[in-house]
Amino acid sequence: MTRPALTSLVLVLAATTACSDPAPAPVPSVTQPTDPTSEPTPSESPAESPRDSGPKGGDPQAVGTLVDLLDVPWGVDFLPDGNAVVTERETGRVLQVTPDGALTRLGGITAAVPQGEAGLLGVAVSPDFDTDQTLFFYLTTGSDNRVVSARLDGTELDAPTVVLDGIPAGFIHDGGRIAFGPDGYLYVTTGETGNPELAQDPDSLAGKILRITADGEPAPDNPDPGSPVYSLGHRNVQGLAWDDEGRLWASEFGDSTWDELNLVEAGGNYGWPEVEGTGGGSDFIDPQLVWPVEEASPSGLAYADGHLWMAGLRGQRLWRIKVSAQGRATQPTAFFTEDYGRLRTVVTSPDDQLWLTTSNQDGRGNPTKADDRIIVIQP
Repeated sequence: MTRPALTSLVLVLAATTACSDPAPAPVPSVTQPTDPTSEPTPSESPAESPRDSGPKGGDPQAVGTLVDLLDVPWGVDFLPDGNAVVTERETGRVLQVTPDGALTRLGGITAAVPQGEAGLLGVAVSPDFDTDQTLFFYLTTGSDNRVVSARLDGTELDAPTVVLDGIPAGFIHDGGRIAFGPDGYLYVTTGETGNPELAQDPDSLAGKILRITADGEPAPDNPDPGSPVYSLGHRNVQGLAWDDEGRLWASEFGDSTWDELNLVEAGGNYGWPEVEGTGGGSDFIDPQLVWPVEEASPSGLAYADGHLWMAGLRGQRLWRIKVSAQGRATQPTAFFTEDYGRLRTVVTSPDDQLWLTTSNQDGRGNPTKADDRIIVIQP
């Protein structure tokens, strides 16, 4: 998007949100990670601490609020025409948002049952959307978490079809992020629903990253070809992103000490509940970076401009993390700390900007009259 276009966008958005309380000034608040309250033990801290931010490039800039007055926006993915599909956790609504902020209701997923952290969660646009017009959703029903698909007929969403069901559901830790990888398969994150032992149970779909076909079958080259499980030992993965080399990264809620950024390997065991953070030995894969939970509680994850971008809920900040050619995550730096409250989802738009959603209406934030919002960030 050109600078004149950005200027026009800000002016248009200012007019459309005039009926709301003014949003916080879009001036980045740049901070560095703070030290934990106590010195980490070797079993808690990774080899490279996120407190060592190192040098950084130009700071990201907030362009402005794209759309406001949303109700806990959770999933965001882009259609081939550049418009985005957005889900609302509490209402079950499926929305379309254009790059200039126009909002259209496409339909709703009535089977979604919101409670606690559950409801209508992730959305993924089919990589073959031009021919199949299909969207995929992750939702909580009265009995389970599941993935469904639905055809988008113009601007109207058809009735959904079950793709994969039977994923354990709970009041908390339901995972919910879904995304198609460079390999064309659908990756699905699940939480352990507050039942930690499920994360280590290879026969349970809870506490895992799953990898399936568009029809819900296990991807044929999964670690166990008959199982959708791609990796295990996860507490509650909330973000997925692939870098330029096709490596899969995942952001994950910790318990009471360390949140994690993991480089995901097929068949990898990431330790929960046997270990939180690092120090699990050869049986488990250590995270690349950890954060004290009050500085992160990471949700969405995106890749742009040679960096991972990680949204923090409790941390109320956007983390920028450099990714080396060798696949090492370094130099985490925080931006917009407490400027917009709880940050749920961050995605890279087709014009290489970031769309960042707030989550202040989720019962744990302090919403303004404009919340929840989608904010455009120039990385």
